[in-house]
Amino acid sequence: MEENQNEVGKFLDPKEIIAQLDVAVGSVVVDFGSGPGYFSIPFAKAVGEDGKVFSLDILPQALETVAGKAKNSGITNITTKRVNLEKENGTKLEADSADWVILKDVLFQNQKKEIIIAEAYRILKKGGKAIVIEWNQKESLVGPAVEIRIAQSALEKMFIDQNFSIEKNIESGDFHYAFVVVK
Repeated sequence: MEENQNEVGKFLDPKEIIAQLDVAVGSVVVDFGSGPGYFSIPFAKAVGEDGKVFSLDILPQALETVAGKAKNSGITNITTKRVNLEKENGTKLEADSADWVILKDVLFQNQKKEIIIAEAYRILKKGGKAIVIEWNQKESLVGPAVEIRIAQSALEKMFIDQNFSIEKNIESGDFHYAFVVVK
């Protein structure tokens, strides 16, 4: 595995995360709160030209960055979309249309976590999966205040309450925890 090490510890590496998942070529992936595309770009490469990535964010400048990175990398299978995930049906995508949903550092910063989780469930196909990545609750020099981070057990319960099954934990560096859920 490629090292992404600095003086404070090993940070999250999207390629290492993807290597632990069974993401098939041709998959439809939806990146909730994509930011500048830290996960959208590597997932677009993983699913290949026959796959599709929807990069969703509320901030137009984040989506412009994703589009620019995709263009500069010759990636043509990313669609950016400005959305409010805290609204019911916030993605505006069809039900049962996605193979994967990415929820990376999204839930700790939103008040309406249940609506976001329900939307992931709505758009996933039966058997579809979500990768959930959040800041762990250890004090660190990076990341948000520990008080606003979500315990993994509490977040897993939120997903179970929305009819997801927990599939497995994923290795995700020193600052995050990650797990896969299945619809």
